[in-house]
Amino acid sequence: MAKVAFLGLGVMGYPMAGHLKNKGGHDVTVYNRTTAKAEKWVAQHGGKHAVTPRAAAEGQDFVMACVGNDADLHDVALGKDGAFAGMKKGAIFVDHTTASAEIARALSAAAGKAGFDFIDAPVSGGQAGAENGALTVMCGGEEAPFKRSEPVIMSYAKACNLLGAVGSGQLAKMVNQICIAGLVEGLAEGLHFARRAGLDVEKLIATISKGAAQSWQMENRYKTMNDGKFDFGFAVDWMRKDLGICLAEAKRNGANLPVTALVDQFYSEVQKMGGKRWDTSSLIARLER
Repeated sequence: MAKVAFLGLGVMGYPMAGHLKNKGGHDVTVYNRTTAKAEKWVAQHGGKHAVTPRAAAEGQDFVMACVGNDADLHDVALGKDGAFAGMKKGAIFVDHTTASAEIARALSAAAGKAGFDFIDAPVSGGQAGAENGALTVMCGGEEAPFKRSEPVIMSYAKACNLLGAVGSGQLAKMVNQICIAGLVEGLAEGLHFARRAGLDVEKLIATISKGAAQSWQMENRYKTMNDGKFDFGFAVDWMRKDLGICLAEAKRNGANLPVTALVDQFYSEVQKMGGKRWDTSSLIARLER
């Protein structure tokens, strides 16, 4: 059992923190900007809640964070009453936010100066993966703190791998989002074409999903896409944030991402249609306007 703080109780963080307490058996203190959400979590799972990130981090072996973006992460780590001010020497800060590699490296440097370790560890698997404790975690950092953190992370993960130095986890998550963007657009176009061609979508997917076209997106999203229901999973606003990070990094490293840039623009059209909070499979709605 470890002493763990979890910062950020959104759709991902809330169940992740719950698995730390119930599956992992850890001593968990939570923090959330909306105190009522933290109080609700404690009422449901036990443990404790703190009113600031600093208070949550004090005396903990591990501090996990899962917040919205670079600015939120900077605030929770280094802002007024940020977690870094409360962390003890030898502790480990594990960041599950999907953020830039730059902020990962900056926070790692700050952590090192203060005498503790930092691991960037973005996740894949969505809300369902968080709720089922079946996330895939992509990590960047040093081997020793990763090995110490891995058993704790596995409370809510099915896979957890170290990809390289600090920032490598975020870079891996960028690859993940680049791949997903193209797959979802391809599936949206395929379903749109099938409907226009008068094919039976159920029979079609039952057939082609057994061949080379098969993907997680096809297996898990074709039905809701075909039904025009977009209230399941990762929101368009968040996907555009992630793709923006990918495209900014590509400018720095010289990668050519034409499909990613195009799909990002397609998502901007979905936003203009009122789909900011629709899930990412809503690309099909743009085709069927």
